[in-house]
Amino acid sequence: MNETEHAPHQDRPRLPLHWKLAGLSMLAVATIAGFAVYDGGQSGTAKADASAKPIPVVTGIVTTRDMPIWISGIGSVAPLKVVDVKARVDGQIMRLAFNEGDEVQAGRLLAQIDPRPYQAVLAQAQAARARDMAQLVNARQEVSRTGALSQAGAGTTQSYDAAKAQAAALQATVAADDAAIAAAQLNVEFAGIVAPIAGRVGLRQVNQGSMVHASDTTGVVTVTQMAPISVLFTLPQDSLGEVLTGQRSGALPVSVYSRDGASHIVDGRLLFVGSNVDQTNGQFQLRAEFGNGDRALWPGEFVSARVLVRTDRGVAVVPSQAVQTSETGRYVYAVKSDGTAEVRNVKAGPAVDGFTEILSGLKPGEKIVVSGQSRLSAGAPVKAQSSAQSATEQAQ
Repeated sequence: MNETEHAPHQDRPRLPLHWKLAGLSMLAVATIAGFAVYDGGQSGTAKADASAKPIPVVTGIVTTRDMPIWISGIGSVAPLKVVDVKARVDGQIMRLAFNEGDEVQAGRLLAQIDPRPYQAVLAQAQAARARDMAQLVNARQEVSRTGALSQAGAGTTQSYDAAKAQAAALQATVAADDAAIAAAQLNVEFAGIVAPIAGRVGLRQVNQGSMVHASDTTGVVTVTQMAPISVLFTLPQDSLGEVLTGQRSGALPVSVYSRDGASHIVDGRLLFVGSNVDQTNGQFQLRAEFGNGDRALWPGEFVSARVLVRTDRGVAVVPSQAVQTSETGRYVYAVKSDGTAEVRNVKAGPAVDGFTEILSGLKPGEKIVVSGQSRLSAGAPVKAQSSAQSATEQAQ
């Protein structure tokens, strides 16, 4: 066994206390330096956020105005009167007294049926009346003679009664003749086909020389009333209550626009509200009347109709494009006094002519973002610009 193996165990040398304290101090400094580096990165980020470039937006102000509440529907122009003019007697058309598309007044001659057969019948009826009237005169004289004889005892009561019966019968015959004359006169009048209403005539259905009959299913021509005229349109059943409520104060105004709603055509008034809701589509029908003196409305034309049910006075409104929609509801970006954006949940009312009524969430005079919301978030700095300038910068 060598000395090395049997050498007694010796303790390792210990470091002085001041060396240990120095090592702990260096470790603490390194830790603090690490935190400083981390904190410096965070502070730099915060400073970068605070100094972020303002987002260009178009701003506006919450204002107050009167909001006319219109309800719109699609409909078509419907004439108040359309008459298929038919012959009332049989005969041959001798003359057509109109051109297709003419505007005619009530009573104007449209066509002439050959009246000669009916004039002959009238003459016969008049002749028969003259004959029967002569007989009646004679019968009345006979009543006078037999009556005088009967009173004088020179005649019988039976003869007197027979004379009176004969006179009464002839009186009835004359009355029948008068009726026959009136019927014949009507037929002569009916030979001239006239417009029953004022309006516009359409395409002729018969030609000159054609035979027409009172039993024909096809008329001579159709006359359509052009003024006044109406528009039939429908609204959803949810609007029924508002329409009925508004109607209590009088006839509601109705405005008609082109089918795409781009062009205003004419204004009128509501005539009636349908008495039932169509269960197949949940719509109810309305009719509005218009003077149409300038023929701006044409029968069968499709139009857009708006009925004014009420007017909300002095309410807060914003441009409709300022109102955004999220999963939780509708909101508007308001601009705070420090120039940053704030999300405001709002309760929006009806929208009319590019403005939306704000029921709650905003007050008149507050600044809001109208355009440029796509790049905004809560707390983001904003820079108000014109619409054209903002659109250019957002495109870049």
